[in-house]
Amino acid sequence: MKILAVGPSMTPDYSQWRDQRVNDNIPVSNPDTSWSLEEHLQVLPSEIEIIQQDFEKRSLDLGKKIEQLEEEKMQLGLDVEVQRLEAEKLRKGKNKIEEDLDSLKTNYKKLRRSMRTISLVCQNEKAGLKTRVTELEMSLHQHRSRNSTVELKASLSKIEELRRKVGELEDALQNGELRIELLEKGNE
Repeated sequence: MKILAVGPSMTPDYSQWRDQRVNDNIPVSNPDTSWSLEEHLQVLPSEIEIIQQDFEKRSLDLGKKIEQLEEEKMQLGLDVEVQRLEAEKLRKGKNKIEEDLDSLKTNYKKLRRSMRTISLVCQNEKAGLKTRVTELEMSLHQHRSRNSTVELKASLSKIEELRRKVGELEDALQNGELRIELLEKGNE
């Protein structure tokens, strides 16, 4: 409905322009650019929804990384436990060897004392005792030359290296958790 106010400010040119202006505002369908009703009504995601989708995707990726790190941490924990058990086994073996060595030393001292007190024994007996002493000395030398101590030190260094790796993984896991918390707080 057109209302025409007649007055000194309404000229015929203005009326014609106004009629065209009103007609220009009526939408005309153009078959080249026509969209379906679904396209007109399609809801575009808001910036918050896009950020939320991005956050959920990152959170999922970080969750996978955290699971992977936890699995690696568990594996390293098992490796550390195995190394600890091996080190304990080596320590026990070392203690047994040291006990055997102490026993051999005691036997060696006893034989030396026996040799001093049995100086009147015939040459055959002396030769036999010397042979036994030589065997004990060789056995003592063999026990001393075992490299169980070196193996124990190598195992201990492996354990320390694994502990350092576990510490690094725990730090990385904690950093990941902090990032997730920051992202969650940032989205709130």
